Amino acid sequence: MTAADYISLFAVICIWGLLLVNIALIVAGYVYYLRNERRAVPQVEGEAPFVSIMVPAHNEGKVIVKTVESLLAFDYPHDRYEVIVINDNSSDNSAELLAEVKKRYPDRFFTVINTDAETGGKGKSNALNIGFETSRGEYIAIYDADNTPEKTALRYLVGEITHDAKLGAVIGKFRTRNRDASWLTRFINIETLSFQWMAQAGRWSLFKLCTIPGTNFIVRRSILEAIGGWDVKAVAEDTEISFRIYMMGYRIKFQSKAVTWEQEPQTLPVWFKQRSRWAKGNIYVILKNVPLLFQKSARRIRFDILYFLSIYFLLLSSLLLSDTLLILHLLGYVHTTLAGFSSTLWILAIILFVTGTFITLSTEKDEISLSNFFYILLMYVTYCQLWMIVAAYGFYIFLKDTILKRETKWYKTERF
Repeated sequence: MTAADYISLFAVICIWGLLLVNIALIVAGYVYYLRNERRAVPQVEGEAPFVSIMVPAHNEGKVIVKTVESLLAFDYPHDRYEVIVINDNSSDNSAELLAEVKKRYPDRFFTVINTDAETGGKGKSNALNIGFETSRGEYIAIYDADNTPEKTALRYLVGEITHDAKLGAVIGKFRTRNRDASWLTRFINIETLSFQWMAQAGRWSLFKLCTIPGTNFIVRRSILEAIGGWDVKAVAEDTEISFRIYMMGYRIKFQSKAVTWEQEPQTLPVWFKQRSRWAKGNIYVILKNVPLLFQKSARRIRFDILYFLSIYFLLLSSLLLSDTLLILHLLGYVHTTLAGFSSTLWILAIILFVTGTFITLSTEKDEISLSNFFYILLMYVTYCQLWMIVAAYGFYIFLKDTILKRETKWYKTERF
């Protein structure tokens, strides 16, 4: 075997190993979905606990009014929750729009915190810490500024967390409200349902592990006080805080019936900027938590650390090696006896990808369609390949920002 053969074999083993892990998560997640559909969501008993809902917002004038109105429309007792919008150093008309909403709801617990360049504008974590200082709730719920949660979402989240003292947080599910806007939003919609949330459901089912998303979740106030709030250096503040909750001995549960609808990027440049920021943030979290692999107290969460480490380092490097060898082989610069074998595995991987993805879409009745089947096929050779570029660029900007010691700031996702 040549050196190229050994490299190709290494790449194939890594890629297929992670593919099989994801298949196991999808199967476990699918079973969890089916069981959860038949299970009644725990109801809040006695007097409902007071909840503080926080919404960090930076230049969100296009979407903020609809978001606040949907939060104020929850079927949770209106005197038992407050809505706090942190209008963080916005330069658009957000402050004026929020003031008008406040006038229309004079009898509700609705607070707007307007920060300036000195106190705010330093990222989502900083905004959340500012809002937390003024919050009163026994539980803290977070929603992004582009969300339209269903009326039952908060009640379901509170019902779950109040019925299990081992739960430090409960996360809901988010759907794509502009899924038909472009080919890109169709891909994102499929990705969200089949990978992000199915993987969450699978990890909860198998390991009682979930990572907090950026929106539609609830956490105990006592935990935030104990850990000192959000890490202002973390761009992926949701994943970062998940590991600290794990280390306190709590679990994070996924409740798929608590649903919010959010706006996703409709153009490639906006998507690329958002996802490279996510990649950068997750790389920071991974490197911060790698030492936990060698601590006995963290043995329960080793799977999550290895899972994220494998995706952002092992899978990325394997895919880049595999694609590079394939191109060099086709150009005649490299000879590998495994080329035919690799092609067979590649075709088999596509079949598993399309089949598994389409099956997971069956959890949502409105997603089973012939058009989605073809979008999944197209997604494998386009959208999934773009992930490599995003992850590599995220690693690059992480290194650049670390070397230059740049301060964390808002990375604004353009709204439509």
